[in-house]
Amino acid sequence: WQSTCTAIAQIIAPRVVGRDPSQIAQIQADLHRGLYNTGRSGPTVFAISGLDIALWDIAAKRAGLPLYKMLGGSARATLPAYASLLRYGDASVVERKTKEAIARGYRYIKLHENKTDIVRAAKNACGDKVALMVDCSCPWTVDEAIAVAREWSDMKLAWIEEPIYPPDDHGGLAQLRKASSAPIAAGENISNFMEFKRLFEVGAVGIAQPSITKIGGVTEMRKIFALGEANGVVVVPHSPYFGPGLLASIHVCAASAREIPIERYYCDFTQTPFGDQIIPKNGDFAVPQGPGLGQDPDRDLVER
Repeated sequence: WQSTCTAIAQIIAPRVVGRDPSQIAQIQADLHRGLYNTGRSGPTVFAISGLDIALWDIAAKRAGLPLYKMLGGSARATLPAYASLLRYGDASVVERKTKEAIARGYRYIKLHENKTDIVRAAKNACGDKVALMVDCSCPWTVDEAIAVAREWSDMKLAWIEEPIYPPDDHGGLAQLRKASSAPIAAGENISNFMEFKRLFEVGAVGIAQPSITKIGGVTEMRKIFALGEANGVVVVPHSPYFGPGLLASIHVCAASAREIPIERYYCDFTQTPFGDQIIPKNGDFAVPQGPGLGQDPDRDLVER
């Protein structure tokens, strides 16, 4: 770990980050190439992701622009949030929480459940006007997942997420996708561009879910968006975060030509260092308008 940190410092320290995005792209490329022997996934790429997000924040601040405008801009003032419910394991609790989220204005609900009675309870609460997604958290074999997808087919789910273990069984996901009437989603556990390319080449998913804190930051996320567009795959980032990862995800999505719902873990805060910027209003996130990521942490609150 110490040698990895030293290598990162040697690559970044001499650089001056200005307003030119190509500078960040080159730093990103040098980091990946310089650190490939420590692995192209896991903690090394997570570290690169944080650095990349920070560099884009700096560059956009120097340009005096919110990041999404530096990435191409958008006329959108808001993006829809989807309520990503915690795992409760109880149909009555899930039904109550689903109704509560809908009453707060959410038009998209995602469960972290894998039992049919619980999913049906949420579907009954959603009806036909609120989209319901299910994150299964990798519990099944391919054959088991196919059986469940067929059992759930009448519910017309917006997607079934990570139903197979291991999550990088791309061939298994492709088999499931052919058998399932609901779209198949995956990607939060993929940590580089080439792995997404392979995922798309075998036709494993209809919805790709790269995580900006695990894929290499803003720079790599933009590449995944372009790759998805070229392959007819919808990109809806994984973003159950409450700080820079969430803000960076909002900016990248706001710069997209398509409206993309933003994942938000369904919980409330007494205090947060990022203020109201991470609090959806009536089921929508405001697109940050300040320079860079648009919201720096409240240092007084962090110190307290």
